[in-house]
Amino acid sequence: MYIVYLIQHSETKHLYYGVTKNLKERLDTHNRNGQKATMHKSGTWMLVYAEAYRAKEDALRRERKLKDHGRSIQELKKRIKKGLLS
Repeated sequence: MYIVYLIQHSETKHLYYGVTKNLKERLDTHNRNGQKATMHKSGTWMLVYAEAYRAKEDALRRERKLKDHGRSIQELKKRIKKGLLS
């Protein structure tokens, strides 16, 4: 299984989208500053949303749509607006 995930930083409220096969390990990596794109001096990354896919290609396609900040991300944010930090 491949997981497309959305995490949010507790202090900056920044959103980050990614794909992984091991969600717990990946979230731990983000919180240990093991990923350059998500390094912060303080605060933590929290899981906001996740989707599971059997095929890697499907997961990567979905991640690209979310990262393009088009209609896909707008619709997702509407669906999960109460789960996002404001």
